[in-house]
Amino acid sequence: MTHGLKAIRLAWFWLLAFPLTVLPEQPLEWIRPNAGGDGFVRGERTEPFHVWGFNYDHDEPGRLLEDYWESEWDTVAADFAEMKALDANVVRIHLQLGRFMDAPDQPNTKALAQLKRLIRLAEETGLYLNLTGLGCYHKKDVPPWYDKLGETARWKTQAHFWAAIAKVDADNPAIFCYDLMNEPILPGKKKATDWLGGEFGGKHFVQRIALDLAGRTRQQVAKAWVDKLAAAIRRHDQRHMITVGVIPWALTFPGAKPLFYAPEVGAKLDFVSVHFYPKTGEVDKALKALAVYDVGKPLVIEEMFPLKCGLPELDRFVTQSAKTVDGWIGFYWGHTLEEYRIDKPSLKSAVMLQWLGYFQTNARLRTEVPGNNRR
Repeated sequence: MTHGLKAIRLAWFWLLAFPLTVLPEQPLEWIRPNAGGDGFVRGERTEPFHVWGFNYDHDEPGRLLEDYWESEWDTVAADFAEMKALDANVVRIHLQLGRFMDAPDQPNTKALAQLKRLIRLAEETGLYLNLTGLGCYHKKDVPPWYDKLGETARWKTQAHFWAAIAKVDADNPAIFCYDLMNEPILPGKKKATDWLGGEFGGKHFVQRIALDLAGRTRQQVAKAWVDKLAAAIRRHDQRHMITVGVIPWALTFPGAKPLFYAPEVGAKLDFVSVHFYPKTGEVDKALKALAVYDVGKPLVIEEMFPLKCGLPELDRFVTQSAKTVDGWIGFYWGHTLEEYRIDKPSLKSAVMLQWLGYFQTNARLRTEVPGNNRR
């Protein structure tokens, strides 16, 4: 189905579903940690809030949002309508540094304006945005000047990036949070030579924040980096939450402790974001590792998907984690349930058809979790 036909069909759907206005029935209200600091609440009535959302990281052909959000805005608007129709309440988007910084200290005003347009679209659609930044997913989009910067200069540019993002729409409750970086890592005892981690599916999702510990502990480096970027945000935005989406090393290395959410590192982070893809037959192992990240702050599984296990086991992971978790974010790549139904049969279409059906069916259950023992 072409993007044009898709946009027309979704426009008709939206008009039929909301004939008088495209605004949500109730304006979005601010989300924040609760009084105890271990869950989320919404608005002045402090209603418990649970995340049930999507990573909108690329479209079906693999293009990043910034590759088409100018030329195909109707597609973006249609996708947001589709995610809302699937009963998502949060959408995580991924912003590449190279698209937002023209020079080490010079933001791209056109990209910032388009981001503001997207935030307003989310507000009109009734969706909150998780703004994940500093992406270098497509290596070809990484500016040569950025790769040449040393650690101090690189962090300074990253701070300029976040200061510019924080100024875009600081008073808009549609922003759920700022995620400083997707899956940051640090070097070991040996000096690293590349800022980016390995490639997966043509993209670099993992990024180093330092190449050399230079006599510092990993905790010292992580704290200095978090504090610098959080300070850049707080100069312009005192209200929106800040987090970092991390790899659950406790799953790979039993006994490992959180780095970015250690007490001496993560004081500036408002909630925990961790990424889990349970393996077949290892749901209990994943749940045990997840418990390591229950550190007294709201806890969100920021990435999950039946990638390494089937949907029944992923559902068991979600169901059993509901005792301590305050939200889950899966994936949406621009195709509706109906589009997957009429696609040429393939393993991917079959998986996505099951996944999106599961997501929609479980939305109310997961956003209204009365049994969560943290309430």
